[in-house]
Amino acid sequence: MDFEVIIIGSDANAYYMARCVHELYNKKVKVIANKPMSFINHSKIIEATYDERLWDIDEFADALNEYVKNIKKDKIICISSNETYARGLVKNKEKLDKRILFNYVDLNFLDSLMMKDKFYETYKDSGLLPKTIIYDLKDKLKIDFDFPIIIKPNDVISFNHINFKGKKKIYKLNNIEEVKQTIECFKNSDYKGKLIIQEYIPGDDSSLFDGVIYSNTKGKCELFAFAQIGLQEHTSNMVGNAACLINHFNTNGFDEKIIYKFKNFMESIHFKGIAELDIKYDYRDKKYKILEINARQGRCSYYVTKAGYNIVKLFVDDLIYGKEKDFEIAREELLLTYVPKKIIKKYVVNEKFKKEALKLYKEKKVVNPLIYKKDLPLKRIIFLIRKHFRYYKDYKNGYWKY
Repeated sequence: MDFEVIIIGSDANAYYMARCVHELYNKKVKVIANKPMSFINHSKIIEATYDERLWDIDEFADALNEYVKNIKKDKIICISSNETYARGLVKNKEKLDKRILFNYVDLNFLDSLMMKDKFYETYKDSGLLPKTIIYDLKDKLKIDFDFPIIIKPNDVISFNHINFKGKKKIYKLNNIEEVKQTIECFKNSDYKGKLIIQEYIPGDDSSLFDGVIYSNTKGKCELFAFAQIGLQEHTSNMVGNAACLINHFNTNGFDEKIIYKFKNFMESIHFKGIAELDIKYDYRDKKYKILEINARQGRCSYYVTKAGYNIVKLFVDDLIYGKEKDFEIAREELLLTYVPKKIIKKYVVNEKFKKEALKLYKEKKVVNPLIYKKDLPLKRIIFLIRKHFRYYKDYKNGYWKY
């Protein structure tokens, strides 16, 4: 069948998804976004188009339809790199060119995942979530669990669209005075949504895990990958994003029952499409708890492709060819890292994880999603070198502490 794959976005996620397309078809990849970002600049595998209207949900359909009208293909698969574009696709489904295909849940379901108050309220009885309070900025503050605590915005999309002094993706706070100061920052900003106040699950970065699931258009889970994170980003706007992880590895002892537990949960809520699960192991009760479910591939999900399951091919086989596959687990052990080896050596606290990561380096079972041998023109090489050395400063000055 004659079809095209379009990536919507210009971040790191968009780059490696374009890389997935190129690895499959060895041709220039069509990427459209509201604005350029350094991750895709100077790429010779990407044909980029920018349209500011994509960032406006009411103008999204016009922008995308105008873009695809010149694509002479029978079918067009669209894959988003972030929540804003995913919501644009879902909300405007009836307005979009009929050739456009995508696999995302419906709008109410998507909002129940993206709007964290709906997520925690909907799934609070699952036994898979940490203690959580939904806080309206107009309400009286009452916290009934111990410090430290985590505060994060409920409405991620509107939060991403604004800037204010003291803005951080996640706040880890140690006492009530810090909480009051943080809430005051939000009250004085343009953010009008609720806040999520959550118990802090103790543990270094290796307590964090990344799950990637693909469920076909019928809601059947076809693939699950489960990776232990050794190090997350430590800057204020990037904390929560994995910096390095190892697929199918667990210093607590790998038990595939964990995978089936999350698979069964995702099927029980009738999820469709690709999702990234942010998970943390709580050594106090020896349970794995879901911090968030993102209804898209994550920034580090390229390890799924490297483990033998090209993410784009999952969409193509499902949406174009209607193939139904038996459930599989991505079992190939490999290291995905954005950071240099020296950063792993210096900042990974878990010695077992560090030892395994360095062993995988020796075995050449390591990948950086941004470094693609078929896409290294000089200007891109310069960008990658600068990014490489910037990490030393980021971790030296990083604000995130355990």
